[in-house]
Amino acid sequence: MFEKMGDWKRTSYCGELTAADIGKNACLMGWVQRRRDHGGLIFIDLRDRAGIMQLVFSPESQGNVHEAAHGLRSEFVVAVKGSVRRRPEGTANPNLSTGQVEMDVQEIRILNDSEPLPFMIEDDSDVAETTRLKYRYLDLRRPSLQNKLVLRHKVSMATRNYLADNGFIEVETPVLTKSTPEGARDFLVPSRLSPGHFFALPQSPQLFKQILMVAGMDRYFQVVKCFRDEDLRADRQPEFTQIDAEMSFVDREDVISVMEGLIIKIFSEAGLTVNPPFPRLTYAEAVGRFGVDNPDVRFGLELVDLTKALAGSGFKVFNDAASKGGVVKAICVSGGASFSRKDLDDLTGIAASFGAKGLAWVKVTEEGWQSPIAKFLLDDEKNAITSATGAKVGDLLLFAADKAAVANTVLGRLRLNIGGRLGLIPKDELKFVWVTDFPMFDYDETEKRHVAVHHPFTAPMDEDLELMDTAPLQVRAKAYDLVLNGSEIGGGSIRIHRSDIQEKVFAMLGIQKEEAMERFGFLLEALSFGTPPHGGIAFGLDRIMSIITKSDSIRDVIAFPKTQKGADLMTDAPSVVDQKQLDELFVRVAKKV
Repeated sequence: MFEKMGDWKRTSYCGELTAADIGKNACLMGWVQRRRDHGGLIFIDLRDRAGIMQLVFSPESQGNVHEAAHGLRSEFVVAVKGSVRRRPEGTANPNLSTGQVEMDVQEIRILNDSEPLPFMIEDDSDVAETTRLKYRYLDLRRPSLQNKLVLRHKVSMATRNYLADNGFIEVETPVLTKSTPEGARDFLVPSRLSPGHFFALPQSPQLFKQILMVAGMDRYFQVVKCFRDEDLRADRQPEFTQIDAEMSFVDREDVISVMEGLIIKIFSEAGLTVNPPFPRLTYAEAVGRFGVDNPDVRFGLELVDLTKALAGSGFKVFNDAASKGGVVKAICVSGGASFSRKDLDDLTGIAASFGAKGLAWVKVTEEGWQSPIAKFLLDDEKNAITSATGAKVGDLLLFAADKAAVANTVLGRLRLNIGGRLGLIPKDELKFVWVTDFPMFDYDETEKRHVAVHHPFTAPMDEDLELMDTAPLQVRAKAYDLVLNGSEIGGGSIRIHRSDIQEKVFAMLGIQKEEAMERFGFLLEALSFGTPPHGGIAFGLDRIMSIITKSDSIRDVIAFPKTQKGADLMTDAPSVVDQKQLDELFVRVAKKV
């Protein structure tokens, strides 16, 4: 039944033939998408990655061509030869690039058959994601996924070309490296040749790209795999891809300028226009106005600070927050007075999940303020709130009174929920914003010590150096994130290149010299041999592609992704290995308790 390709050579992809090819002979190869038997004529839609071509098999065909068409089923692999002709009048398909033509088949070779499919190879088929991931090789035959992977390839090539044109050199960095416990958990790899010792898979090439600057490479980049053993969600994977770059003898403005050009190039490859320079917000502005450091600036509902206006308020919750160094903030939801009690209960539940002790609300009606807290507020306080928020009849006010971090987070999350619920977020807009001037340090209440907001090699602002000893939480970092539609797509910083400042930062983080050498000794030694000022950035390629392609999950722009539990359903990984392998690695597996 099956035949070899022999001397047959494909002349075109299925999706390439148009009216300009009418009268030409062609040889196509691909998969049977569907078969339609009209009694005499048999129509086959042949598919490859470029598209679909309609094949016509006539009873008058020579040899067994028509008979062979009777036996074709979905996903059979075939090669055909024939002539390209115009489709009969009234039968053109405007939804296909090949919709004006068809092939009159004169020869066919069946190269392989197919078992019955677990699901149809169609974009609109309703298939559980677990099934799709188990049969990923079939899922990837769907045109929508193939188009996403083709676009990802084009974006990767455009990235390489742009950076190369701007003096960057692509350098590969190790995948087996040293564990440096910072941020997420490392994936560990036991060493057979050094029993009891482990490599780590890199969370990023951070240390190596800094060393490349010490080495004088000046401008480095890499489209690189990174690994983090962390809890997963829709926009996370245990292995992911970064566009990683580092530059010597630069400041923040140099990095931002070059990288805005890269973003223009990436999005133009997808047929999208972006207009730099992108607006900027300091970290304080982003959190103060939007509640989060990755603000979605496509819509309003900004947070309003009422702390001063409500200091000394008769409402104890507001007064306590203001008097104890916290804040009182609100958002005004236009038309929100129509929210039901269930809606308000749902919002209260969301607020509680982010640390709020409750959620105060006010409906502004024709009759006045409708709220459990209205009786505790003086008319002057109500007027101050109305003036600050711009509230009018029909609006809903939501309040958070707590520590600044809690109040901002609660209202920031409510803002996003309500924006989605009320359809306030434009789906087809691309809104970029740089967030700058991040805090250098945070304070971990559990461990009772300062921690780095980014990583310990991020440089502090020069003008804030004198605050390191007296007010470390006021020190700002030379860090910057690029946010698109509420998603952080890239982040970077200017690095510390002076050993005295690096030692000071380590001391602030409670890292002693011995510990620093144990963790980062190879980098610290390298930095002692003449280090230029340098800085860089890393963009999440998977996240960028998911936004460009409007995918619900980054799994749709990765060829072979893991589930939210970190499993590969197609290969059944991770899996148990045999005892011999474990013995060779000097690894013992503990039994679950």
